[in-house]
Amino acid sequence: MNSLPTVSVVVPAFNGEASIAACVRSLLAMEYPAGLFEIVVVDNASTDGTARILSSFAEQVKLLHEKKRGPAAARNQGVRHASGEVIAFTDSDCTVEKSWLRHLVAAITTSEVGIAGGRILSRRPHNRIEAFGEQIHDHEKAINLYKPPYVITMNWASPRAVLLQAGLFDETYLRCEDVDLSQRIFLLGYKLVYQSEAVVYHENENTLGGLFREGYQHGVWAVKCLKDSRDLTHGNGHRRLNLQSYKGIATNLAAAVKSERRVQALCQATFDVGKKCGKVAGSARFGYIDL
Repeated sequence: MNSLPTVSVVVPAFNGEASIAACVRSLLAMEYPAGLFEIVVVDNASTDGTARILSSFAEQVKLLHEKKRGPAAARNQGVRHASGEVIAFTDSDCTVEKSWLRHLVAAITTSEVGIAGGRILSRRPHNRIEAFGEQIHDHEKAINLYKPPYVITMNWASPRAVLLQAGLFDETYLRCEDVDLSQRIFLLGYKLVYQSEAVVYHENENTLGGLFREGYQHGVWAVKCLKDSRDLTHGNGHRRLNLQSYKGIATNLAAAVKSERRVQALCQATFDVGKKCGKVAGSARFGYIDL
């Protein structure tokens, strides 16, 4: 892309009254030419004060509503009503740096690039559990090291035409819909690229209980994703929670007791145990064994 494209930033919001105002304000403050971007916020049938808060931005933001639960349905609604040549995604519990969109769009340099993803950091100030969340959301590893690669929708940009070609998000997913769509775009032959200068700050889980729940949800929906993309992931370097993984969890638990890095070790073990429990539940729910 030789000149700046028009961009629609799509944000799904469900019960986000605590964070949505900060998210929208950060988007309004972006360093991208006025008239070349729009902000599309999709209220996903929130039951708190999200709609009331969003109403105060009605003149600056395109507000939509989606009754079908799930970020996949909300994002698809946003894409269908977006006008930009490029669609960027972030979440209602994120804030973006002023240069975020400019750097993210710059990574879509050729027609070969299907998705660009940027760096995901924890909101500051943060405790050590929130800081650990940066390892869970390590976009550089997800895009450059994992096979197949994937991009996380809290920091994502794609040409609109690519999203439409791939068929948008699968609305049967309540989580991991970004992994599924990433893999479908990858299978179409497009590149997934990492842009470290495109930074968002995410409200990470701040307790061990929250970290366990996050791991659990990852595990449940990872099973469906693996089932749906078994031909792509089989033999392609996907890390499964096998016997070696059990040993790793035990090692982290032991390290949590005696290591100087016990907080990080405990965080890793908590997330892994949650993910393992989620995979057991997901295997039963989706009829596909991935233990």
